[in-house]
Amino acid sequence: MTTLAAQPTAEINQRIECAHCGLDVPAALFNDERDEQFCCIGCEMAFDTILACGLDEYYALRDKLGGERQPANAAESRFTSFNDPEFAKRHVKGEPDGSLHAEVYLEGVHCAACLWLVEKLPEVVPGLLASQLDLGRRTATLRWDPAHARLSEVAHALSKFGYTPHPIEPSEAREARRAEDRGFLIRIGIAAACAGNVMLLAFALYSGRFDAMDHAWQTFFRWLSAGIGVVSLAGPGRVFFRGALGALRARTWHLDTPIAIALLVGGVAGLVNVVRGAGEIYFDSLTMLVFLLLIGRWLQAHQQARAADAVELLFSVTPRSATRIESGQPREIAIESVQPGDLIEVAPQDCIPVDGRIEQGVTSVDESILTGESCPIERSIGDDVAAGSVNLGALIRVRTSAAGRDTRVGRLMSSLASLSGGRAPIVGQADRLAGPFVMVVLALAFVCMMVRLASGAGLEAAIESTIALLIVCCPCAIALATPLACAVATGKLASRGALVKGGHVFEALARPSRLVLDKTGTVTEGRFEVRDWIGDESARPAVAALERGSTHPVARALSRSSETEPPIVDDIQHHLGLGVTGTHARQRYAVGSATFMQDLGIDTPAWATDAERHASERAMTPVLVARGAEVISVVTLGDRVRPEAVESIQQLRALGMRPQLLSGDDQRVTAAIAAEIGLDTHEGRVDPEGKASRVLEWNKGGPVVVVGDGVNDAAALASGTVGVAVHGGAEASLAAADVYLSKPGLRSLVSLVRASRATAARVRLCLIVAASYNATAAALAIVGWMSPVVAAIVMPISSITVVAMALGVRWKDRAE
Repeated sequence: MTTLAAQPTAEINQRIECAHCGLDVPAALFNDERDEQFCCIGCEMAFDTILACGLDEYYALRDKLGGERQPANAAESRFTSFNDPEFAKRHVKGEPDGSLHAEVYLEGVHCAACLWLVEKLPEVVPGLLASQLDLGRRTATLRWDPAHARLSEVAHALSKFGYTPHPIEPSEAREARRAEDRGFLIRIGIAAACAGNVMLLAFALYSGRFDAMDHAWQTFFRWLSAGIGVVSLAGPGRVFFRGALGALRARTWHLDTPIAIALLVGGVAGLVNVVRGAGEIYFDSLTMLVFLLLIGRWLQAHQQARAADAVELLFSVTPRSATRIESGQPREIAIESVQPGDLIEVAPQDCIPVDGRIEQGVTSVDESILTGESCPIERSIGDDVAAGSVNLGALIRVRTSAAGRDTRVGRLMSSLASLSGGRAPIVGQADRLAGPFVMVVLALAFVCMMVRLASGAGLEAAIESTIALLIVCCPCAIALATPLACAVATGKLASRGALVKGGHVFEALARPSRLVLDKTGTVTEGRFEVRDWIGDESARPAVAALERGSTHPVARALSRSSETEPPIVDDIQHHLGLGVTGTHARQRYAVGSATFMQDLGIDTPAWATDAERHASERAMTPVLVARGAEVISVVTLGDRVRPEAVESIQQLRALGMRPQLLSGDDQRVTAAIAAEIGLDTHEGRVDPEGKASRVLEWNKGGPVVVVGDGVNDAAALASGTVGVAVHGGAEASLAAADVYLSKPGLRSLVSLVRASRATAARVRLCLIVAASYNATAAALAIVGWMSPVVAAIVMPISSITVVAMALGVRWKDRAE
């Protein structure tokens, strides 16, 4: 927490930290009347609220944990739509004790200190009984007493702490996955307890051989081991028997089949020897095998569950409330209550919540969520607007044609969820080996029995050799190779800024693939920047000052064009869709389009007309600057290509990828960017549905890797063999993707491809070693040189070897 003594704004030359988030405080926001300084109103509100509630311990905890610094996302809304009956019907559930609970997504949660703060809320918010935060999913489960609090009050309190809540669409599938998750963890816990206790008993039995253990105790320990072993096989180990039976019914092969055979044969043989009071029991190896295999299975299931949970957050891309005009007055309601024909009011900078037609107002709209178009589009009375677009200009009123899931973006999200759930999984190398492996093991068991009988060893010796072969050939090492290697690679990639949701990514990226790149935000920086300033540059400070108060993307770019302190500009007038005028140093300035200059009666000289035309030919946005009655400058704006894009694309080509550009932006812009980064294959003006259909068609010819960042890329990301969402992307694209690159640019993608090659090679090596071990051990069992007890002792060696090899996954990352 940073505290500063009050001082005049003019004297501030050093870096000032925000008292809440620690980020830089702009000089313009310095408050002489406070000791603490803040980078935004949200941080100030969150800081005051935290201190007022006596929770300033949050700052010490955050600093101790080294939490990420980011400004608070405090919202001005009082969340009255959360009290709407239609909202409650869909999102709120009752408890037997009369309390209510709901699940919300919290925007702004970023570290363990946030978890502490959110879960402390019941101490300071009257009526809130419990607040539990899932930090990984950024979702909070709230339980409150309806007699003492309303959900809107709880949501408003969360917002004041800097965490804007968004309702999550209900999902029975998500609840079922959670129940399955809990069951899986319980099975692992039981398996671990069984394995630990049986190993202790085995240690006592093996030690007793050298110290003449009393026969009664020996018998007792053997029976106790058998009892615990049966619990492990019948309880946690049941999943492997169920998988084997399922494969048998489907008349196919699965790695659960040989695992189930080995567990069954070893368990039956161990029980027979316990009853006989002679021979070896194998429950120490069997229980440990069940535990290790469940851990491997958990790694795979957990990755799949995280990917599935992410899809449930897709519908947060549009507002969950709307301002409806009722009897001439605005009223905030839940989006579920909006009906076709309702008149909806949308304030400047707000996201449009419905599909409809403008009935009042003229504005510019950012439609990049659907089209990928980098330039704002002018919209006036009679024009259609889409849910998810951002109103950049003036207040408008929209007559609703569709709301919620019926909007275009809602239908897109529904198709995206379907694509994500129905995407055919890539069959791993281990699963492809299952059929041949089962056949070979069963054939070898038969051969072993026949060979031992033919050698005159006797029936008992032949059965023991066959049991030894089945135990030693258990495919636990083969089953563990892929999930362990993928888990190690996933962890290493996460530390480098690439978050991988599933192991199938490594197998897919290890092969040469078609690489489909989005333009805006992927190969470009995703925002307007001044590319050229032609003419008098002395006007830069005045232009920056004129545009400073506007939120239009072009205005923001111009406001950043000067590094000097902005001068004082008077009489600023914004002309929607045209430009801005103002007075500086007794001279009148105008900044805007050529049409705007004509409307003002300002002549445009020939050189400025040529510069404007040249900028348009290069797919840039030209802006004219006039001082008095003369145009003095032409500024060209455009989306700048990322500095590392060309080098990264060359490296990806060298790795066997075939890159191409597919964008929703204008064809001229797409062609210009493609030429700049050296791509011959490109296509512009492709809508989200078109992107998805093209990717699905290309999938028929081989693997397709799709890289994008916007909602308009989400369906294509879900349609590809591998979807990669880049830094700063929309939440829908992150949920649809298999990989999230948390660092901007394509360097992390190069690292990901190299990691995939290294991981796939390590998996193949692990499988070769495991298969070689099984072949050698099987040969020893067939010739009678391996007894069941030796098999039980050496069987885990292959698993340990595979674990050690998997932990060694590494690659040279020349891209960093």
